[in-house]
Amino acid sequence: MQFSDLFATPLSAAVAVAALGVLFVNGWTDAPNAIASAVATNALSMRQGVLLAGVMNALGGLAALLIGQKVAQTVYFMGDLSADGAALAAALAAVILWAVAAWRFGIPTSESHGLMASILGATVALGGAVSMVAVWRMVSGLILSVSLGFLGGRFFSYFLGKLRAPQRFWQGGQVVSAGLMAFAHGLQDTPKFASVLLLCQGMQGEFELPFWLMLLCSGVISLGTLLGGGRIIRKVGGAMVQMDLQSGFAADLAGTFSLLLSTFQGLPVSTTHAKTCAMMGAAGKVDLKIAASMFVAWLLTFPACFFLSFFLTMLFTI
Repeated sequence: MQFSDLFATPLSAAVAVAALGVLFVNGWTDAPNAIASAVATNALSMRQGVLLAGVMNALGGLAALLIGQKVAQTVYFMGDLSADGAALAAALAAVILWAVAAWRFGIPTSESHGLMASILGATVALGGAVSMVAVWRMVSGLILSVSLGFLGGRFFSYFLGKLRAPQRFWQGGQVVSAGLMAFAHGLQDTPKFASVLLLCQGMQGEFELPFWLMLLCSGVISLGTLLGGGRIIRKVGGAMVQMDLQSGFAADLAGTFSLLLSTFQGLPVSTTHAKTCAMMGAAGKVDLKIAASMFVAWLLTFPACFFLSFFLTMLFTI
């Protein structure tokens, strides 16, 4: 697959633009969660945090060439949309519509689950075959990542609470762990969305993510974070939880562990879910009203994207 293949026809060009749009929105609404706790504890300024997230997300995306193939394959084979440009365009449009609406209210939704729900919705609309293995991997990944995030936040908060260290240690640890969290996000999310660009070309030979494609996807996610990540950071890191450097450090470690383990197992998961639950597990105080609104948005993401994609696919393929 070459770069020019993405724009070989008007339909493939539309799909490519839509896929890159989803990547950009992911940088808006999902990637900022990686450094939300570091900004909340003032270990990093908003500008420093957004810049760190952008750079480390890009590096994580490139590293996915080595260890992110399984995640990409799970998404690629989830539904039967290979080379069906109109259905892919409908699925991607559904993700963008939902994500932008959530971003408008500062609610961090999961573009990962939105993407997978939209692929399933489009596949059902076409009467295609759904991979139950891929669906199971998605569901098990959700349960694992959320559980590990919250329980890990509790564990690391308890363990770090027994250490006696100067403020400089906690601040430095928070910066490093925030960078690792952003790296883990790029490692998990970039191959998922890159696989969609492969979908619009159809399977040609052995499944492989080209270097130039990962570089492109990493850059677009980072650009989205740099241009619009502040709103989500303020909502999650500044309003939902009250954290100090120690609990922020714990949340980052828990979120990173959850994402890395899921990625190594080839499970497509949400950085938003893992990191937000890690923050709630590690924080001393949580605004339950804001947390409840986020959980409602999470619960609505799958059915909303599924049915949006279903009806848009019916419309686009008439």
